[in-house]
Amino acid sequence: MGLGRYLPYLLSAALLLLCGCERTDTHAQPAKENGEIKVAPYGSWQSPLSAADVFKQTDDIAELQSVGNAIYFAESSGRDQGKVGIKRLDGLGKVTQVVLPDFNVKSTVHEYGGAAFLGIGKSLFATKMQDQLFYRFAPNQPPLPLTPNGTRHADCVAYPKGSRIICVREDHRQGGEPKASLVTINLNFAGEGDTFVSGHDFISSPTISPDNTQLAWITWEHPYMPWDNSVLWLGELDRKGQLKNVRKVSTPEASSVAQPLFGPDGKLYVVSDISNWWNIYRVTPSYTLEPVLSKNAEFAVPDWRLGNHNYAFENATTLIASYVEGNRAALLRIHLDSELTESLAIDFAEITQVVKGEDGVYFVGAKATPEKGIYRVVGRGTELVYAPALANLNPNYVSRAINIAFATGKDQQAYGYFYGPVNPKYVPPHDTRPPLIVMLHGGPTSRASLAYRSEIQFWTSRGFAVLDLNFRGSSGFGRAYRQSLYGKWGESDVEDAVNAAKYLVAKGWVDANKLAIRGISAGGLTVMSSLAFYNVFQAGVSYEGISDVEQLAKSTHKFESGYLDQLIGPYPENTDRYRELSPLNHLDGLNEPLLIFQSLRNKIVPTSQSRQIYDALKAKGVPTAYIDYGDDSDEGRTPEHKAAGLETELAFYGQVFKFTPAGKLPPLILDNISALTP
Repeated sequence: MGLGRYLPYLLSAALLLLCGCERTDTHAQPAKENGEIKVAPYGSWQSPLSAADVFKQTDDIAELQSVGNAIYFAESSGRDQGKVGIKRLDGLGKVTQVVLPDFNVKSTVHEYGGAAFLGIGKSLFATKMQDQLFYRFAPNQPPLPLTPNGTRHADCVAYPKGSRIICVREDHRQGGEPKASLVTINLNFAGEGDTFVSGHDFISSPTISPDNTQLAWITWEHPYMPWDNSVLWLGELDRKGQLKNVRKVSTPEASSVAQPLFGPDGKLYVVSDISNWWNIYRVTPSYTLEPVLSKNAEFAVPDWRLGNHNYAFENATTLIASYVEGNRAALLRIHLDSELTESLAIDFAEITQVVKGEDGVYFVGAKATPEKGIYRVVGRGTELVYAPALANLNPNYVSRAINIAFATGKDQQAYGYFYGPVNPKYVPPHDTRPPLIVMLHGGPTSRASLAYRSEIQFWTSRGFAVLDLNFRGSSGFGRAYRQSLYGKWGESDVEDAVNAAKYLVAKGWVDANKLAIRGISAGGLTVMSSLAFYNVFQAGVSYEGISDVEQLAKSTHKFESGYLDQLIGPYPENTDRYRELSPLNHLDGLNEPLLIFQSLRNKIVPTSQSRQIYDALKAKGVPTAYIDYGDDSDEGRTPEHKAAGLETELAFYGQVFKFTPAGKLPPLILDNISALTP
């Protein structure tokens, strides 16, 4: 078959390369390849990227830690059900497995965990997911549990005096709400340990000065989250290893602090959002904060998980710091004596885990292309020193994001990353537009980034357009934007999703009759609310979504038990408001097909949240399906579950949008399928 009918597409792609301008035609742009270019409906294209590739063939680096002349890091393994092991990277680039993934190093402090291991000399200390005990791994010895049953530990630091470790403890032994404290744990034998700090609802981020004479930590109280109102404390450690002369660092009540760190000279630094932006500050002798660098950028992230590190000391006079500014992530060298800065890396989409190693500063970097790994700062540049296994995709199939900003609310803006369909072997039928999937992050105080995600490419390489949305309330845009969702959760985020879809339809980039929305947890609430309160989307997919916020208020875990006070208002004083915002109470407006996934072991969003809305929609006659998983796994969703979910979701869109997906997919029995629009 000749290529004459595809000449306009090929010319368009050639002109783009010549002029270097941003692509505004978001239709498929076929590249020159051997073989025939086929005409096929969007969504039906055969992709080289399978759902198994997306999850089972991909590893991920969670945390870095410098120990002696090596870097230790936690890595989840797609081939081992997503379980986490510990590896050691030495100065010669040799990587050694220290703890096998089968041990599964994960803490559930605050339920979301983080900072689950600590290296000291030749020993490693780590929390095991299955029992949440804290173990010592020493050469030629079996793992030894050091902590009592019913306790959880994380965010530990070494304290040489008395051969001890200082850890955040969450004690679940008394029933009711777990108790938070800082405790010391002996390195050599099991025991209760000694309490250093208590009397606060939440404690995190202990850090010790280089001379072991000062300890800093962070606390916050109900009903706030750590990114709302949190407090920095500083105490002295005497010769006997006892904490004394505890002082509170002065910060405005309506501000947060994060990531305290002592410099080589013993001065304390911390990140705070007192200026609206999470910037780095120095603690003064009068226990106030003075800025190191003022910048409209975010040098921290919401501490959903413990152990975040956005900056480290390169030496006594320079800091290496990562930040997010608008749509980009970057790395900066800050000269403390002159306040001069050097840009080190601007080609990354996400930078995390900045730590000081013996031979330089290391970090985990991800790019907009399939590149991710551990990097080291070298001069004014960076070098890759370790790369985990990633799903491989031919660059001709990779969709690159277009940054969008659109009007929403009352003279406000929201943001997102738009990915057009890309597959060099296909073009769509004439005068058609792709179906759109609006993706919603969880939290809701998380964020979408430009970092390459195989999950997005799974859809775009099959002929879908994807919008990764940063609705109001997302992080990365300052405190005011983050808190603009407070009191308006279930409204502003929903409005932004709807307006984003309308914006893309108006641009002519997507098909107005094939609009889908998907989200997990808090994002699932936005999905169901968008369907219940607006007539814009024709399909929704909820992964462990919240259908009844009143029920959530009654049953949520400690860490988030006050979060709803900020997002909606105190309960039960605002019972009517909770019921008004719950999609389960507005079934009269929910008529579009909804696919529901639920982990049977999810402790944050229980099964009832999904089961109730499914039963109600099924009884009403709405096309729907409910799929649960995870009864065979301690953690619920494994890579196999996630891969099966993607394939089932594709089958769902095929039924709703009337196309035949390529390849073999799991059978999907959609209840009330006869109610689908012909």
